[in-house]
Amino acid sequence: MTSATTPDARSSVSRVLRDRDARLCLGAVLVSGFGSSAMWLVSGIWVKELTGSDGLAALCAFALWAPALIGPLLGTVADRTRRRPLLIGTNLALGALLTALLFVDSTSTLWILYAVLFLYGACGAVTDAAEAALVTAAVGRDLTGDFNGLRMSANEGMKLIAPLAGAGLFAAYGGARVALLDAATFVLAAGMFALLRVREDSPVPGDAMGWRAQTAEGARHLWGDPRLRPLVLAGGLAMLTSGISGAAVYAVVEGLGHSPAYTGMLYVVQGAGSVAVGVASGALMRRFGGRRFGGAGIALTALAVVLQALPYDATALAGSLANGLGLPCVLIAGMTAVQRETPRALLGRAAATANTLMFTPTAVGIALGAGLVETVDYRVLLPVLAGARLLIAAPLLRSRSARATSRRPSA
Repeated sequence: MTSATTPDARSSVSRVLRDRDARLCLGAVLVSGFGSSAMWLVSGIWVKELTGSDGLAALCAFALWAPALIGPLLGTVADRTRRRPLLIGTNLALGALLTALLFVDSTSTLWILYAVLFLYGACGAVTDAAEAALVTAAVGRDLTGDFNGLRMSANEGMKLIAPLAGAGLFAAYGGARVALLDAATFVLAAGMFALLRVREDSPVPGDAMGWRAQTAEGARHLWGDPRLRPLVLAGGLAMLTSGISGAAVYAVVEGLGHSPAYTGMLYVVQGAGSVAVGVASGALMRRFGGRRFGGAGIALTALAVVLQALPYDATALAGSLANGLGLPCVLIAGMTAVQRETPRALLGRAAATANTLMFTPTAVGIALGAGLVETVDYRVLLPVLAGARLLIAAPLLRSRSARATSRRPSA
């Protein structure tokens, strides 16, 4: 991963940043991501403060995640209309929606918060699909890998900064002010999308197949394409294991003799690794190909959990860094392949389906891990996860087509 500082990585990043539309897309992701990261943390704190219930606070995350289960259906929306107006309208709608949180001031009004969070998650699934489709028109297919990497870096960077800012604002002024901040970021993002100079083809009108059949087209495309299926499946399995290992993090910290607060240090180091690999991802995919890039990243996460099983602070921190460097690789490679290998008329559905398949298993992994850490010593569990991750990585690393795709822009 040291090639993050190579001339190829720097030049590819500069190519993205020199492009006006790419800068606007990235800026929209940055500002809306800041507000979303702040709101994600504050919603749970808000509920905890009003009710004292850990379970009700945890339901905030569930409300945000639940719409991902119907992500492919929501992605169909992005294929039935032009993406730029959809992004402008959805971001403005989110800004207006968040003002409803001004009325949350007691346990009797908590339903407003949960309803807003659910709609927030649903709109997020639509905007993610629309952004994935619009990016190919805004930056060109040859720079999608670089853009996706920078997008990952921006999101991870916001996760390091925004929660602290949101928590501070909540402590000083309450949850309503955080909601207004988040609303302002969505309005700003809508303005950036409005400034894009992107030509979009008119969407193909819905036919007699109906929504269900059209939604299924995205899944059929992913499953039927041998270039996409291995990456998307590997991404989902890797995120399943990441949920399990994430559930074990408090056991790791306890084994090191630290308080639970030390978990924050591990997450900061992991986030720094994700920011770094995001900057280098475009250059690395051009050099090694999407499959080998993704497979190498998963293999690196196998090393990460082995390091975290050792009873030393240095190895735990090194493991967090390795996990941050490795885990985004297959996600970036998978989404880039989807964008490059999917017809634009189908891209919203395919991107939404890929997001569901790659990210939803995280929640399953967390639930599974929560049970396993109660019955299995983490020093046994983590090495087993390492073996599982190597098995997931192996098909990507040994693929005969990896060498060929490394020489093609559609890797």
